[in-house]
Amino acid sequence: MRFRPLVGILALLVSLVAVVQLEGARAGLQISDHSVGTTPVTLYQRAPEGPIVVVAHGFAGSRQIMQSYSLALAQAGYRVLAFDFEGHGRNTQPMSGDVTSIDGTTALLVAETRRMIGYARSLPGDTRIGLLGHSMATDIIIRASIDEQAAGQPVQAVVAISMFSGAVTADAPQRLLVISGAWESFLRKAGLDAARLVDPAAVEGAMVQSGPVRRATFVAPGVEHVGVLFSPSAVQAAQDWFDMAFDHESRTKRSPRGWWILALLGGIVLGFYPIAAKLPAAAPEPAIPTGRFVLAVLIPVAITPLLIAPFYRNFMPVLVADYLMLHLALFGALQLAILWRWPRWPGASAALSALVLAVWGIAVFGLALDRYGANFWPTPQRLPIIAALCLGCVPCMVADSYLTQAGRAALWRRVVVRLALFAALIIAAVLRPDDLTFVLIVLPVFVLFFLVHGLMGRWVGQRAGALAAGLGLGLCLAWALGVSFPLFAPE
Repeated sequence: MRFRPLVGILALLVSLVAVVQLEGARAGLQISDHSVGTTPVTLYQRAPEGPIVVVAHGFAGSRQIMQSYSLALAQAGYRVLAFDFEGHGRNTQPMSGDVTSIDGTTALLVAETRRMIGYARSLPGDTRIGLLGHSMATDIIIRASIDEQAAGQPVQAVVAISMFSGAVTADAPQRLLVISGAWESFLRKAGLDAARLVDPAAVEGAMVQSGPVRRATFVAPGVEHVGVLFSPSAVQAAQDWFDMAFDHESRTKRSPRGWWILALLGGIVLGFYPIAAKLPAAAPEPAIPTGRFVLAVLIPVAITPLLIAPFYRNFMPVLVADYLMLHLALFGALQLAILWRWPRWPGASAALSALVLAVWGIAVFGLALDRYGANFWPTPQRLPIIAALCLGCVPCMVADSYLTQAGRAALWRRVVVRLALFAALIIAAVLRPDDLTFVLIVLPVFVLFFLVHGLMGRWVGQRAGALAAGLGLGLCLAWALGVSFPLFAPE
């Protein structure tokens, strides 16, 4: 169609403008990568002076996802030390210990955080320390600050984003700001409870004080658990809290960095549309009779978790990756069998189309995400895990493509197919809550995957056929899952 070149030009312009804006947030900063033992760290600074803020990410996060805070604080005159927890991001050391025990994994992560604090204090210049963390890291940094206080070397301020921690007391941490998204009702209550330990009449948005203890809560409007990491008002609140604690004056403006990230990623997705139109054409997929469609949806949901969950044993060094591989493989195989779509070797055209989708979804989209939003590049230890995940992701996505007629099926069918996959994963978590609860955390990854890569896969499927789309999406999904979940080696 004639407008496809215009779509490509628009996508390129949007992407270029977004890159200019995102790179502008780094202008004037010295950004350097280091290692503290096995822990990779990034130091952001305008100059080698000013207080240091140690930044920690949440579960399945990385240094990159905390950049809105890291860059803003560095531009404001702080030195910022962001790091990847064990098992996360580029950290090659797996998490270990009992994840359900304070003396297990939590203690190990607290010790790692305190090593980062010690490294920050060893840097030349101002040795005053602030801590900032999100979600899982809030409990870690609060416990680390309490341990530092007990050791006679207190941190000056703590900012806990989306906080949940049983370690907060009426006396510690002494200077604590809790930031929550407006849509995080449970975590908003946890933040308010922390403030009310100091003053029972505390309300959101106001600071309370008792002697040296200062507490405040801030609610970022219109965001949830991930959006709060990109909220300009939340970033500003954190900066203001550190300014007060360090008697520091910042002269920087709010930056809508999150919107520019969305613009860049959206431009990359949109830019794939005219590329997909140039792929070799294939015949449209035939409609699937309603009866067979219903069987292909319901039978795998009922059978897959019952056959795998009760007998599952961890055998891969990544949380629940091994279960996902087995679950997706059986789920997809059952669907293909019911549809009577037996696996076959793709022809050259289908293989080429699948490769184009995989390269765009992993290299182009993924590298942009890795630089500006979240870790998407694997350490060497993760490559075999990605390869193993392909054994489950590829058949599952090929079956998905056939069931949705490569994106041509009615909307209700496409929605039902994806909801069925989610339902089977939820059933597995219910059957084995002690071992498979972490499966529930993968659901947002699937949602984002279907919204982004699924759209690109639909364009490929409508042009090059279901097999091409399914193969490409399977490779992309295996990569996304393989880089997202923490490496874990229980002791």
